[in-house]
Amino acid sequence: MKEIKVPELAESITEGTIAEWLVKVGDTVEKGDPVVELETDKVNVEVNAEVSGVIAEIVREEGDDVVVGDVIAKVSAEGGVTSEPTKEERVAPAKEETPVAEAPKAEAPKTEEESDSSRDIIASPAARKRARELNIDLSTVPTRDPLGRVRPEDVEAAANAPKQTETPAPAKKEAPKAEATEYNKPVEIVKMSRRRQTIAKRLVEAQQTAAMLTTFNEVDLTNVMKLRSERKDKFVEKHGVKLGFMSFFTKAVVGALKDFPLLNAEINGTDLIVKKYYDIGIAVSTDDGLVVPVVRDADRLDFAGVEREIANLGKKARNKELGIQDLQGGTFTITNGGTFGSMLSTPILNAPQVGILGMHNIIKRPVVMPDDSIEVRPMMYLALSYDHRIVDGKEAVQFLVRVKKLLEDPYDLLLEG
Repeated sequence: MKEIKVPELAESITEGTIAEWLVKVGDTVEKGDPVVELETDKVNVEVNAEVSGVIAEIVREEGDDVVVGDVIAKVSAEGGVTSEPTKEERVAPAKEETPVAEAPKAEAPKTEEESDSSRDIIASPAARKRARELNIDLSTVPTRDPLGRVRPEDVEAAANAPKQTETPAPAKKEAPKAEATEYNKPVEIVKMSRRRQTIAKRLVEAQQTAAMLTTFNEVDLTNVMKLRSERKDKFVEKHGVKLGFMSFFTKAVVGALKDFPLLNAEINGTDLIVKKYYDIGIAVSTDDGLVVPVVRDADRLDFAGVEREIANLGKKARNKELGIQDLQGGTFTITNGGTFGSMLSTPILNAPQVGILGMHNIIKRPVVMPDDSIEVRPMMYLALSYDHRIVDGKEAVQFLVRVKKLLEDPYDLLLEG
């Protein structure tokens, strides 16, 4: 019998949550076949079978938290012969007591039915095991856990509760609802995904550890839009990718970071690590939460190269194909709330980075020109959040002004890029 364990995932990832089993007991697997999907703090990772054989036992259920080295399943390398005793161990005592009587025959299928009906119940592995031993349907067990998770003591309490002769099910189903929530009106309690928990934790930590401030400016995108309109067809024809806004903002940020290098640094104890490379994180919203894949060496890429990288990373994010290497090591982040209609916001730092640029929607507004005439221009508000511990307000303001000037004269930006 071989064990499937949680493998080493990455240097900074030591635990995860079982998101989905890709196999079931009795399935035949070949060495290297994916058997389970783990949700980690950053990405979902598939765990592969290390030996060919038959899945003999699934030790940990979907939704269980596991750490590196935990045994999550067992594989019989002999074609499944040893998988049967594992199942019989759980029900052997019941069969040995009265092997011929009708009562055990009626109880055995009942246990399986209850197991099926309990499949969606959130319960610890120990609680599930105890419920099988006591022949208790988990869906009828009251729990005091705020998230509705059934624990072994809940199963014991249900087993020792007085039996009711008539309609016991409705009374038992009503009890968990009353104990699981203090709300007087209907609510739904949903356990946060591991990624959402990590996002919440890191955002709070960023606000608690950094002296975060935000400075604002606005940029006139007339020339960027004009340039895109002039070059878009030839750009696609030559490079096979569209000329979007993000390449302009990425190149403008790189140009400004070269002038104000402390915004491309991080704090390490009492030291400042000033980075001489420009790995720009581009925030991408997915169904599972915000992820920030990184465009590596953005200063060395031309506009087409930046657009290709952003398009590729965005596609991988939406298809849940991002790897750990796609998310680590960014030096500065750009987030675009304008795609969802945001007019103005204060983005939160992506620690340990000390700067993040927030883009917003483009709105046509009347603008007073240098000759006092008024023109309608496509304007965008920009927000720069920064860590005041190492970046002074003067540098932050000048950085944002530099980004603004580069975007308002994109022809020079193209030459510099």
